[in-house]
Amino acid sequence: MALNLTTASESPVIQISTVRHDQFDTWQSDLSPAHATWVAANGVSAGSKQAFALPDADGGIVEYVFLTVDDPGLWDWAYLPGHLPSGTYQLVEGGLRDQDYNNAAIGWGLATYLYSHYRKSELVPPSLIYPTRCDRTLVDATVKNTHLVRNLITTPANDLGPEELAMAAAEVAHEHDAEISVIVGEELLKHNYPAVHAVGRAHDRAPRLIDMRWGNKDARKLTLVGKGVCFDTGGLDLKPASGMELMKKDMGGAAHVLGLAGMIMAAKLPVCLRVLIPAVENSVSANSMRPGDVLETRKGLTIEVGNTDAEGRVILADALHEAASESPEVIIDFATLTGAARVALGTELPALFANNDALADQILKASVQTEDPLWRMPLWPGYQKNIRGKLADLTNSPAGRFGGAITAALFLEHFVNDEIAWAHIDLMAWNLSASPGRPEGGEAMGMRAVFAALNRRFS
Repeated sequence: MALNLTTASESPVIQISTVRHDQFDTWQSDLSPAHATWVAANGVSAGSKQAFALPDADGGIVEYVFLTVDDPGLWDWAYLPGHLPSGTYQLVEGGLRDQDYNNAAIGWGLATYLYSHYRKSELVPPSLIYPTRCDRTLVDATVKNTHLVRNLITTPANDLGPEELAMAAAEVAHEHDAEISVIVGEELLKHNYPAVHAVGRAHDRAPRLIDMRWGNKDARKLTLVGKGVCFDTGGLDLKPASGMELMKKDMGGAAHVLGLAGMIMAAKLPVCLRVLIPAVENSVSANSMRPGDVLETRKGLTIEVGNTDAEGRVILADALHEAASESPEVIIDFATLTGAARVALGTELPALFANNDALADQILKASVQTEDPLWRMPLWPGYQKNIRGKLADLTNSPAGRFGGAITAALFLEHFVNDEIAWAHIDLMAWNLSASPGRPEGGEAMGMRAVFAALNRRFS
């Protein structure tokens, strides 16, 4: 996996000087007369963000200059590599602040990401020599695992089904000497995961429960749960073509917990980590679950199927109950769960639900610091009445169009014990358009924020 970050280069290294707007006048006054004339003639000013080459007398390049805002953040740094040709670059580090070193390297790695699996010819992004004062472990873990999340989500469903998702989890486990087990097909019934089986049984790519463990068994317990619907047709309540177009991304929650686990294990957080991923395809067949069916769950609660396209919460019910059975200190789940969350907050801002104010505050504070936004929404108890089933304990699809993200979170809350600090993140996991550092396609959303919060909590 190419991070486009390097320690050395056999080819010539091009220097990049960073000039903040508040430094512009001083920088300009120190230029040679020829360069001062060139800067003025090309309209370079303190009010713009740009990267440009200062030429020498023969038309070569003396250095590149990155003109940026007074307080550049991660996404300001991510602007830079997209405006440079292929080559190897190095930041002139004088005048940079402590936070700039990590942001520059992480922003570079995220901005130069390419999903090239199906390309016949490979593009060559520019490379950056690691800044000497960056945290290499953090930079590499962040970039590598963001790339992993993007790759998994972007891969078409014909090449990434439940089995391939389990194989990807096994690769993460192997890299960090974690244990992994997978329960497949009819074995799910024997091991009492009936809801996972019910959703995934209609496809010949068998459903499964992926279970990864890492760390000292006596350490504080942390469990991650990720929705792994590798493709969602909607089941018998079939989606229209427009609604099915991006449904390869419906395993985005699973991708996120694998990426987050990778960051946690790379940082060697002192935790007993468990990762649970119910992996299925929600398909159409003679044995598909039907609207009106009543399903058993691992907890013993029954679910009335109001709509077969609300399958994500059904498989998470089994996984969350198993997660809670070991009474970890924290459970966090990621899921591409509801369109209602997108209607409320748009596609770029994941919804955060939590039963514990301290955990929610830790995540929200970290989201601001890491420029990885989340917005807390309420577990409003007044809507509990909406998820009561007519024949069963719960319905997976409340009547009416309102508060859908909230009722989905309330449904999941039934499978987590109150004394466990739990956070649920309902996210898009996809960039509809490109911006600096965030190409169109699969995206890690909230992962860096949650890692930073967990790092502070458990370190």
